[in-house]
Amino acid sequence: MTRIMRTFFVCILACVALSACSKPAAKPVELKRYPINNLEGVITRSSVELDSGVSSDGKGSLKITAAGPTDVPLFETGGVDAEDGVLTYKARVRAEGVVGKVYLEMWCSFGAKGEFFSRGLNTALTGSTGWTTQQTQFFLKAGENPDNVKLNIVIDGRGTVWVDDVELLKERRPGG
Repeated sequence: MTRIMRTFFVCILACVALSACSKPAAKPVELKRYPINNLEGVITRSSVELDSGVSSDGKGSLKITAAGPTDVPLFETGGVDAEDGVLTYKARVRAEGVVGKVYLEMWCSFGAKGEFFSRGLNTALTGSTGWTTQQTQFFLKAGENPDNVKLNIVIDGRGTVWVDDVELLKERRPGG
């Protein structure tokens, strides 16, 4: 019985020690926010319009009508300080009659090293949906800072898509 009690006590101490050592998750830092109350800063205007009647926050959204597959550049941020972190591109997205897939796409530019992308294929939308929060992440190593970040939405098919409340966040890299 004593041996079982000692083992139990050691396990409890180990759990307490481990929980004391773990750091609370740091809150993401908002680098850019595009609330979509107007068309200010929107790169693509072809097949894109402000829809004040359909919105996740009641203030308007971008309505994109695609007759076929298209990549829609929405915003460019310029340089951001995100070294050794995780960039998260989030947006509220709604689809109607989409044949194919709809997903977020983020391109990070590193000067002479080129451009690299991240796509939210694991949560792609299809058909008709209500408002959902979509996201894609880009992991940066020490010494990596993009000189520009492009935030796009891809409609790999046809249909109507609304985009609202676009944001770019920075978080600490897991284990960093």
